[in-house]
Amino acid sequence: MPARLTKGFAAFVDWRRLAGVLAVTLPPLLVLPLVVGEFSAHVLAISAYYVILAASWNMLAGFTGQFSLAQHAFAAIGAYASGLLVYHLKTPVWLSIPLGVCAAGLGGFLLGILVLHMRAIYLSIATWAFAETLRIFLAAAYEFTRGDLGLSVPSLYGHVRPVTYYYTFLGAAVLCLIGVYLIMQSPIGYFMRALRDDPLRARSLGIDTTRVKLFAFVVSSAMAGLGGALYAHYVLTLTPSIVDFSEMARIVVMVVVGGLGSFWGPIIAAPPIYALNIWLAAWGEWSTVFFAAIVIALMRAYPAGLAGLFELAARRWRRAASPGPS
Repeated sequence: MPARLTKGFAAFVDWRRLAGVLAVTLPPLLVLPLVVGEFSAHVLAISAYYVILAASWNMLAGFTGQFSLAQHAFAAIGAYASGLLVYHLKTPVWLSIPLGVCAAGLGGFLLGILVLHMRAIYLSIATWAFAETLRIFLAAAYEFTRGDLGLSVPSLYGHVRPVTYYYTFLGAAVLCLIGVYLIMQSPIGYFMRALRDDPLRARSLGIDTTRVKLFAFVVSSAMAGLGGALYAHYVLTLTPSIVDFSEMARIVVMVVVGGLGSFWGPIIAAPPIYALNIWLAAWGEWSTVFFAAIVIALMRAYPAGLAGLFELAARRWRRAASPGPS
């Protein structure tokens, strides 16, 4: 009989450890934007946005083994859904953002039904094609979406002070990360990892692999939609460039450099990689070459990513600190 996906949700969570990690990490993050300039606060805010996208894609690709290339498209769905509701229907922002999240989740559900029976490269190609189709539609339907002219979106707070939006993105990122942690410490999280490691064996053990993949796809899409909706009301102008493949490539690089399948990987890698992108932008087209060289060197030196590197360093430090046999 198929295993129930909702039974014992968060059954394996170490709540004391979770509270301890939040107590240690949150205070410095809350103080950080108060001791840096406005531009640095802006970089931190956008970094938190990418943490949301990278963590949600890592849950889908790293923990479930479904290599979708449409994560940026679901962020765009959340952004445009919220922006269009405000622009055309004068919907309040407090309502348009949740509706944008629902639109992204619904889009993930419908796309998942169509493509999740595909394997490996075919799934990647199908989701990439979906993202490109969305980009073309957003550009072509300019009378509705404003196309490359840009869709004007109101700010969330009546201003665009980076510090305020940093706290907003930080709160959303923490919420998404806690959600990912609770899912991975639940029976369905074990089902997801089993599906990634050996789909045939997982199916033989009674796991409904289709439902597991669809669940991961919908949750991942909704998280991306939340990030995209908040991003829309920060940048204030939406264009189809939000669905450029370079956005998806950036998300993939953040996850791979941080450590694919590692909970901490996207958290560790997203902020420095975005900051590095900003710094290298001054080099023009050469920035892509330098950035690619840095990524290749890191992956060549340690394929497990930064999270694996830090974990190895911590193990060696504990081994060196522990007293040897007398």
